[in-house]
Amino acid sequence: MKPFDLQVNGYAGADFSAADLSLEDCRRACTALATDGVDAILATLITDSIDALVAALKRLRSYRDADVQIQRMIGGFHIEGPFLNPEPGYAGAHATRWIRPAQPDVMTRLLDAGDGLVRLVTLAPEQDPACRTIDLLVRHGVTVSAGHTDATLPELRRAIDAGLSMITHLGNGCPVLLPRHDNIIQRMLAVADQVRVCLIPDGIHVPFFALRNYLEFVGIERCIMVTDAISAARLGPGLHRLGGEPVEVDASGAARRPGAANLAGSTLTMPRLRDHLASELGLGEQDIARVVDINPRAALRREDEVMSPGDARR
Repeated sequence: MKPFDLQVNGYAGADFSAADLSLEDCRRACTALATDGVDAILATLITDSIDALVAALKRLRSYRDADVQIQRMIGGFHIEGPFLNPEPGYAGAHATRWIRPAQPDVMTRLLDAGDGLVRLVTLAPEQDPACRTIDLLVRHGVTVSAGHTDATLPELRRAIDAGLSMITHLGNGCPVLLPRHDNIIQRMLAVADQVRVCLIPDGIHVPFFALRNYLEFVGIERCIMVTDAISAARLGPGLHRLGGEPVEVDASGAARRPGAANLAGSTLTMPRLRDHLASELGLGEQDIARVVDINPRAALRREDEVMSPGDARR
């Protein structure tokens, strides 16, 4: 089993979105991930100004080019934002001042900065009503996922028809309180037979009993487990960073922006993730391998390639 984590914002004190991320910080995070049994990740960048995102993508590209350990671990990039729903709760820990409607020319600039390494983009379908950005991403072989969204069912279906193929952290990226029936979680479950569904199995983002319900409904063949790890992973309680901004981690491991109710990433590590899948969900090794190894790689597979373990695009 060679876990591929599609959503890692940072690790062991390194914040991949931070402007002051050094090569040494990045190498330390990648070494710690390897020690924790991770084969490869998508380094995740969250909402910021377009200039800052371009700089972050170029920075990570240069670090991959300069260091073999970083190249082996970072299989590509996941851009989460800035085309998200800006309303409270849906925006989560993302800086609303930088959230914006999707525009193909802006996305093209980010793809150029990533130089073929952008593999996954999370956006809110309602921010791309004509699906022009989704179409652009699909044509470039980038997997498109719905997250931090309050899309209507027709908007979700239209995005899926355009090529959207994944749901980012189901059950999260939405307000703590929702309407009982017509809410984004129910709408996402209504289309779950057409997409892959990512979940964060830390017992904090989604209680384990609800996680078990989601897994049983969606099916093991469509589920992907991610850590959504931030720089605080491996470091314990205290004040840490996500996207260069402060995050408070409490004794339970929950991470939040100071004074906020919504979660801000996770402190989950791959060993704990696998333990939770076995002890809390009762999954055997074959099913664990499917949701942390086989399914993530299949979700990123382009028509012209098969992503091998530890794939390092040069």
